[in-house]
Amino acid sequence: MNKVLSYVATWKFWKELIIMTLGMLIAAIAVNYFMVPGQLILGSISGLSVVLSKLSLSMFGVELKVSLVVLIINIFLLILAWIFIGKEFGAKTVYTALILGPMIEFWERVLPASTFIAEGSNSVMGDPWLDLVCFVLILSFSQSLLFGINASTGGLDILGKIVNKYMHLDLGASISVAGAIICCTAFAINPFNLVVLGLIGTWINGLVIDYFTASFNRRKRICIISHEHEKLRQFIIEKLHRGCSLYENIGGYTGEKQIEIQALLTKDEFAAIMAFIKDENVNCFVTAGNVSEVYGTWNDHKHNKSTHLSI
Repeated sequence: MNKVLSYVATWKFWKELIIMTLGMLIAAIAVNYFMVPGQLILGSISGLSVVLSKLSLSMFGVELKVSLVVLIINIFLLILAWIFIGKEFGAKTVYTALILGPMIEFWERVLPASTFIAEGSNSVMGDPWLDLVCFVLILSFSQSLLFGINASTGGLDILGKIVNKYMHLDLGASISVAGAIICCTAFAINPFNLVVLGLIGTWINGLVIDYFTASFNRRKRICIISHEHEKLRQFIIEKLHRGCSLYENIGGYTGEKQIEIQALLTKDEFAAIMAFIKDENVNCFVTAGNVSEVYGTWNDHKHNKSTHLSI
């Protein structure tokens, strides 16, 4: 209990809570304004919920609210998340999954989708392809935000994370495969062309997730050759609070032995060290490249307040 209370008191907890809340608010926009009105049955739990909602009307004469169906399905999937992925992911996804339904209800009450739909149409943008593009971009952005803090929007994301963990597929590919299966349930309520549209959207969703995820996780791999390598090493370790590696190499032109420093930095840290090199007039040769994924002990949790540098 003490561990939970101490964690709740940290900035990390509140920052991630804000990110999760905003992420789900964005996801609810995609569902309420683009998926539900246009009946875009992409491979998602929200899409499956639309199908089940329409089937309940045709079979039992009662149309269940999409927000209610989303909540019911997510409760089952949350149990799977807790068992197969981990407690942290499961706990965060419990929060995000449980607030998706209320978030959809919030947008329905505050700003109904019918406000933007012309009479005789069921599309906010007036074209199903434009609705599809808007939906995919908005939802993928939300999903990527949450994946970045080891959370998810719930539903299909849980299945995607399970496939990603145990089959080692890219996260976007995992979601596309699971989503395509769900998407085919739309044959029960939608014509063939709309189902194909949903399948295409599911595939694009996976690609955009990988793009956003890579962008959010991007780091700079910096290589510096300099006689003043000790000054640079101290700056990286003491000011940036990052590790680095030192390699001895021989210059091909001069035959002189030199030290090369390599480090993985965030964009802000890269800007900080480049400013330091300029201000201190350090004579060096620098190369830098982007790294989209980092595994191992490198993480943001080692940082403290002193890492926020003014440059």
